Amino acid sequence: MGKKPPTTTDSLRRPRKKAVNWYVAVVVTLFAVVLLILFSTSPTKRMTPETRPPQLSAAQTAYEFQKQGELRFLNAKGQLIITVDIEITREESKRELGLMYREKMAENQAMLFVFDGEGPRSFWMKNTILSLDMIFVNGKNEVVTIHKYTTPYSEDSYASTRPAQYVVEVNGGFADKYGIAAGDRIAWRVF
Repeated sequence: MGKKPPTTTDSLRRPRKKAVNWYVAVVVTLFAVVLLILFSTSPTKRMTPETRPPQLSAAQTAYEFQKQGELRFLNAKGQLIITVDIEITREESKRELGLMYREKMAENQAMLFVFDGEGPRSFWMKNTILSLDMIFVNGKNEVVTIHKYTTPYSEDSYASTRPAQYVVEVNGGFADKYGIAAGDRIAWRVF
């Protein structure tokens, strides 16, 4: 028994199969190139362990604001500028944590750092997601230094220009929005 001679339809199928295989290969190659372009970055833009924002644990992302009192900003004449809810940090471990890992903070919320006495104070933004205004206040409750729009994740030092006993951290832009300036005062109470 011999081979059956090819029919017209058989001879047409072979080139069509080759064309389909070639088309699939081209599509897969193009798809792979597009994926490489989308998911690769140039060496100058690639994040290193030093510049990459940290991965947050479930406990850190659940770190929420706890209202413990109220703080009033007053102008130099003693007139009310604005009142905010405050979370107070007195212990060293809580001061070190500060607002690190917080994903949000309402405009009417602030963290008040309380120290035992006046002294040079310096803060940084390591592991801090939000841009903040840092308001340094002396023992007489007078604003002595303001650092506005601090840079998230920065390890640069933001220092008081004069001795401070308190530091109030609010969302970046707060001081400009409400006109808080050196010479203004604070008054606060705990619940």
